[in-house]
Amino acid sequence: MDYHLLGTLFLLLGLELVLGVDNVLVIAILVARLPTKMRARARVIGLAIALIARLVLLLVVLVLAKLELPILWHFSIRDLLLLSGGLFLLWKAVREIHHVVELKGDEPVPSSDVQASFRAAIFQIVLLDLVFSVDSVLTAIGLTREVWVIVTAVTLSFVVVLFFAGPIGEFIIRHPALKILALAFLVTIGITIFMEGMHKEIPKAYIYLPMGFALAIEMLQMRYDFNRQKKGNDAS
Repeated sequence: MDYHLLGTLFLLLGLELVLGVDNVLVIAILVARLPTKMRARARVIGLAIALIARLVLLLVVLVLAKLELPILWHFSIRDLLLLSGGLFLLWKAVREIHHVVELKGDEPVPSSDVQASFRAAIFQIVLLDLVFSVDSVLTAIGLTREVWVIVTAVTLSFVVVLFFAGPIGEFIIRHPALKILALAFLVTIGITIFMEGMHKEIPKAYIYLPMGFALAIEMLQMRYDFNRQKKGNDAS
């Protein structure tokens, strides 16, 4: 057994799972306004197509190796993908924050628009997953040229994200405060992706540590509200 390749596999799997955190939040928001019975199907179909698209991107990068060469001024294909993806994520997150705050997110999707919303959610899941995967694919190729290692890491991370996307997504949808917090995270991620496209690197620790701290505070607040409500019910 090649322990070096095994170590690389676990390293890539870890990187893909970190990327999966962003994916879970994005998927939760994109399917939030769909009917409950259609959310799981949108997640599965969207992630399955996104997995295929990511593997195709991997093969394209391996064959062409031109994703980082400038094609427009000093911007490469990678930069243009990050710029457009960051702007789209910013627009989507701000728009959804407006819907939640103005209570527009509670309005059901008209029956005539359900299929269109379903297709739009799948398209957006695939699009944003592709944007998120650009750096991970380039990093993976930089670590190893063993295609089976990269494909295994991507596939395993897909299974993990698929498993957790449903429960976490539904939990976020049921709690408006968490939904707004998740959207605020997506605003930050969108800005980060855009800045990376502008060749301005932002250390990931500056993003994930505040996110984790804010999430911990919100969970403590939810625990406090739960205990206070339970104590009030016991007293009555």
